[in-house]
Amino acid sequence: MAQTLEQRRRNAKFAKEQEARMGKSDDQIKQRTKETPKAPISPVWIVVLGFVVFGGLMFEALSRIFS
Repeated sequence: MAQTLEQRRRNAKFAKEQEARMGKSDDQIKQRTKETPKAPISPVWIVVLGFVVFGGLMFEALSRIFS
């Protein structure tokens, strides 16, 4: 059975990672594979929160200017 495009991509990525690991000790590999910390809140909710806060400030400023 032929590989799908997704399988080929993943196999190539895996082969590249394995090639980069060749000849290195476990300590060197562990230092390289640090995971980036993930934000506790998604970017969508940050945008919504910013819209609510800054939108409220803008509405308040406009209502004070034109009243």
